[in-house]
Amino acid sequence: MEFTGRIIAILQPRGGVSKAGNEWKVQEYVIESHDQYPRRMCFEVFGSDKIEQFNIQMEEELTVSFDIDARQWQDRWFNSIRAWKVERVGATAQQPAAASQGAPLPPPAPAAPDFLASDANDDLPF
Repeated sequence: MEFTGRIIAILQPRGGVSKAGNEWKVQEYVIESHDQYPRRMCFEVFGSDKIEQFNIQMEEELTVSFDIDARQWQDRWFNSIRAWKVERVGATAQQPAAASQGAPLPPPAPAAPDFLASDANDDLPF
């Protein structure tokens, strides 16, 4: 699943040590869509390496790919929305423009017309 919007909050990171003795860290973020009635979603990034790799900042426009899972604790169920990929919106459009600042881009090729005058004598019955 994907969600596109702007980061409006970065929550305090949480961490600890698992029963097996491994350290863990999780960071939560809140993203808001640009719909007529904006939706918000709180998602988490698990692992110090992923937190550093994604490097999410306030006010960034992102598309977040995530998985949803539920777990039970003391007869209650809780949802977990965990991001597995984060892409900056417009990042691919900005990179080629920055690379070609020294040389102008060639004009786009003209589109082929949908109807040519030579097609007027076709054999269609209608």
